[in-house]
Amino acid sequence: MGDAGKGWIRHFEGLQSLSEDMQTELIKGSTVVSVPSGTQVFQPGQPADNLLLLLEGTVRVHQKSDTGREVLLYRVHAGESCVLTTACMLACENYSADGLAESDVSAVAIPRATFDALAARSDVFRNFIFTAYSRRITALFTLIDDIVFRRLDVRLAGRLLELAGAGDVVQATHQMLATELGTAREVISRTLAEFQRRGWVEQSRGELRLVGRGGLDRLTRSAGEW
Repeated sequence: MGDAGKGWIRHFEGLQSLSEDMQTELIKGSTVVSVPSGTQVFQPGQPADNLLLLLEGTVRVHQKSDTGREVLLYRVHAGESCVLTTACMLACENYSADGLAESDVSAVAIPRATFDALAARSDVFRNFIFTAYSRRITALFTLIDDIVFRRLDVRLAGRLLELAGAGDVVQATHQMLATELGTAREVISRTLAEFQRRGWVEQSRGELRLVGRGGLDRLTRSAGEW
């Protein structure tokens, strides 16, 4: 198989060291798929039949409680794999969370047979799997620490600055921010009302304008003092 046929492997640094025959086996045993924005990629109770390696787009992985509350676990971006899928495939268990395509997604689907064969025979493939797994587990522990120990106003200020980037506008509803931070919409609404009272944000439907970035930044940087 020529270089053109193996082009997608270059998107994943950990796979570039696979031997020629292993690369060929991976290519032949996988399929490039397209998933439209808004598609449910997986859901609780569904078996994990394919490991997805994202070439383009973003998949949001979130979990819902019995009361309907949602918490964002992580996002899978281009060049990454879904570690929940990895865990489910390794343990032969069904999904326990939801995966939603936040944009049009292009991905490589590696079926269980190919996944199992390469995991059993290739040190490089196993290292690729477990390196991504380790990084995501570390990030999830950080998320748990944030939810349990960090004040919500500090977390919200930091998230607004992150979403705004170099600009001053955040396109997000109160419910979207609540899901991102693992809290209730009413809590976000109260906190944003306080931010507005302090002159840090201006609110309109589905949009927030950061008019006092300095205050938000000071609140975020002072987190360690509380």
